[in-house]
Amino acid sequence: MIRFDKATKRYPDGTEAVKELDLEAPSGKITVLVGPSGCGKTTSLRMINRMTEPTSGTIWLDDADTATMPSHELRRKMGYVIQHAGLFPHRTVVDNVATVPLLLGESKAKARSRAMELLERVGLDPAYAKRYPAQLSGGQQQRVGVARALAADPPVMLMDEPFSAVDPVVREQLQDEFLRLQDELGKTIVMVTHDIDEAIKLGDRVAVMRVGGRLAQLAPPVELLSRPVDAFVAGFVGRDRGYRALGFTEAGTLDTRHEQTVRLGDELPTGSDDGQWVLAVNDREEPQGWLHLADERHGTTVTDPLLYRGGTLATQGGSLRAALDACLSSPSGRGVVVDGDGRLVGSITADEVLKLIEAARS
Repeated sequence: MIRFDKATKRYPDGTEAVKELDLEAPSGKITVLVGPSGCGKTTSLRMINRMTEPTSGTIWLDDADTATMPSHELRRKMGYVIQHAGLFPHRTVVDNVATVPLLLGESKAKARSRAMELLERVGLDPAYAKRYPAQLSGGQQQRVGVARALAADPPVMLMDEPFSAVDPVVREQLQDEFLRLQDELGKTIVMVTHDIDEAIKLGDRVAVMRVGGRLAQLAPPVELLSRPVDAFVAGFVGRDRGYRALGFTEAGTLDTRHEQTVRLGDELPTGSDDGQWVLAVNDREEPQGWLHLADERHGTTVTDPLLYRGGTLATQGGSLRAALDACLSSPSGRGVVVDGDGRLVGSITADEVLKLIEAARS
């Protein structure tokens, strides 16, 4: 557990980056600090490991006042992940990850063996172990940064904008990998981000901060979306918060209908059940996209239709948001539902999902 007790950071010119912050980050959970630029997010994070010293107040690590602990001992209890990974450019990937265990006295062989295990755990091919950071993509570097922070098996992880320097697709992959890791490891994590969507996706609790380093609201994501405490929090969270809150409401087992399919590479059907759309699947019955068979201008069937891959997929037993998004993003107007292995279950319409939403609200 990490607890801020009226923690304040005041600079010599009188500027208060953080003012009397009271906040608790529970053990084994992810607490995300989010807010506009200049609200003291990173300063608060750096006060935990005393890279920035508080001016007043107390920060507790379990039952210990961090100010009474030697800073080097405190930091050994905490992994630290920053934007752009912060890797040593002159060291190989495996040696970057092995850095802290070596400093703690582990043998080179044991430290490297542990580093190789961690590279696999964060989803990085072991073949990259002998490369240098400059030979990796941004997303691969961030994976190495997370592995290095985990190398000494710290109970606490501090993460400062860890995924902000990569493109949206890689960012989503890293977020999913991070949640998988946390499910396995159960670390106490405090993370900073400027992205409210990332905060809501990753956080067990989200702390929204105001400019001047004051806490506006600390709450689980669903509460933050459904019950913001004031206009500032409501505005920061965004106008579509009601839709995003559906991501925390389980859809249960969706009552789907049979969907006509064609395997990629097979002969096209002469028509479709609705006269226009047929769903393309692969040999494993995994949806690949929609084929539009009708030429509405000439009233004929298209012989070489385009494959529309834009629609998202909803997983059976997933959230109402995923189910509704699958319907709204589908060119056919029918949301595609798959099982846990990604195989086709059937389809559902937006009207049917809306009825489930209304039932969940009542």
